[in-house]
Amino acid sequence: MNATWSRFNIASIVLGFAFLYLPIVLLVIFSFNASKLVTVWGGFSTKWYVSLFNNRGLMDAAWVTIRVGLISATVATVLGTLAALTLTRYTRFRGRVLFSGMVFAPLVMPEVITGLSLLLLFVAVGFDRGFITVTLAHITFSMCFVAVVVQSRLVSFDRSLEEAAMDLGAPPVKTFFQITLPVIMPAIVSGWMLAFTLSIDDLVISSFTSGPGATTLPMKIYSQVRLGVTPEINAACTLLIAIVALGVIAASLANKHREVQRLRDEQTALRG
Repeated sequence: MNATWSRFNIASIVLGFAFLYLPIVLLVIFSFNASKLVTVWGGFSTKWYVSLFNNRGLMDAAWVTIRVGLISATVATVLGTLAALTLTRYTRFRGRVLFSGMVFAPLVMPEVITGLSLLLLFVAVGFDRGFITVTLAHITFSMCFVAVVVQSRLVSFDRSLEEAAMDLGAPPVKTFFQITLPVIMPAIVSGWMLAFTLSIDDLVISSFTSGPGATTLPMKIYSQVRLGVTPEINAACTLLIAIVALGVIAASLANKHREVQRLRDEQTALRG
């Protein structure tokens, strides 16, 4: 019985991962296809990557996407961290329930409703849609994800470390930057990576809030896919996968290095 269940579990895991990642693998493989037909292999070639970099429309959309992602992820990380600190450290203040509801509402709100609401807001205030409106929209919906990640780390944070630092004469601001911030930094980095990935991936909200000169790469890809998938689209998606994968690897290595350094510091302190 155990052997049977083990085979069933292994087969289920293999099929599950194949269902998730096999299409991505095929997309990457066919991005090096020499044929114009995306479903017919015509030999290995990198000409579609050259064609992609010569495609002015796709490159402009990619540059807009990267700028929006970097700015929105950074601002959302700062605001989400402050929101997490407020909800964790100040458990009793007037309007806390309303504040927490407003922070976490985008988590459960359908993107169509969020995008339409932001569109109506920008129209009501007479704000021309473009790069700024897309960035503000991405900050709005990605901030809550950062707040959740950072808050989960702050809940298990040992506040006696801060109390010890302040007992030794460190002011609150210095205590935060030298004690609290390094401890919660892995969560902040994870929140930034999540916000950046969500910004790159977003299509619905960007479609509502974008304007002339602010077409993101997902919007550009979607508009071209409706007319048929081209090898250039495969190449663009492969580069996006590579960028996200490199970012995740870099963040993992940084967190691992920080953890090793922390263990070394603890061992040095114990020896001393």
